[in-house]
Amino acid sequence: MKTGPVLLPMLATPGTHVPAGEEWRHEVKWDGVRAITTVGGGGVRMVSRNGNDISGAWPELIRRPGTGDLVVDGEIIALNERGLPDFRVLAERIHVRKATAVARLAERVPATYMVFDLLRLGAEDLTALPLAERRARLEALDLGGSGWQVPSEYDDGGMLFDATKAQGLEGIVSKRVDSRYRPGERSPHWLKFAHRHRASYVVGGWRPQTGGTHLASLLVGRPTPDGLLYRGRVGSGIGPKQSRVLTELVAGLARTTSPFADEVPRVDAAGTSWLEPVLVVDVDTHGAGYERLRQPSYQGVRSDLTPEELVEG
Repeated sequence: MKTGPVLLPMLATPGTHVPAGEEWRHEVKWDGVRAITTVGGGGVRMVSRNGNDISGAWPELIRRPGTGDLVVDGEIIALNERGLPDFRVLAERIHVRKATAVARLAERVPATYMVFDLLRLGAEDLTALPLAERRARLEALDLGGSGWQVPSEYDDGGMLFDATKAQGLEGIVSKRVDSRYRPGERSPHWLKFAHRHRASYVVGGWRPQTGGTHLASLLVGRPTPDGLLYRGRVGSGIGPKQSRVLTELVAGLARTTSPFADEVPRVDAAGTSWLEPVLVVDVDTHGAGYERLRQPSYQGVRSDLTPEELVEG
């Protein structure tokens, strides 16, 4: 299909308290892969948050819906064994491009596309319209047979925040009903509130299993204006399958010195193979706000994020 310039998604700002009032609407924060999708020229094209074409990874989601040409924004999700959206379930599919393997995974780990915004309809650019109007037009579309869904929105953010926390969901996003869609910008008119103590970190090294050679743990840090600061070693969650994937991803990234700006404890540095700090991973941790990760657990690679996007002020 013919494609125009790549449209990057509008991003939410971390919020401090859930806003109230008629000028706000609230949605579930999905734990998945963000994607801008274009329907046109007889085809469907999905593009990741960092502008990469990911259509080939999601064959069950690129069936043309019962609409005309359009551009939408949404999140690709898959459910875990508890029936909850879980990025870890998608992680196995993200880097697969071989058609036979993709088809096999699509059958075993089916995905759903949660469409929450409409950016273009036919030849009409809707990004300058208020969210309330874009949402009304989105809800009027026929998305049958596409594997796409329009998630609900709510007027009581406090209720949704408590309910999603009780259900084990990732969190919520609060949006002003008059907000325009600003591609590629992080807007204060969209606020995100996450429940889990999960964050993204940059990999600076890896260590093999005791007495072995296979990748068994990662040394990770947070990028800051003063450099990459060490946050801890993550081994939990890295089984044989994850080890193989990570080994392929770190191939060619070796360096002779530590990329961390601060000192790595000797117990962690011993036996470490240092890496160029370009790979981003998600890590769950017990508690937040500590200098070192507490009981960290590896959750997956974030190919949609770059280290520069994680820089702390």
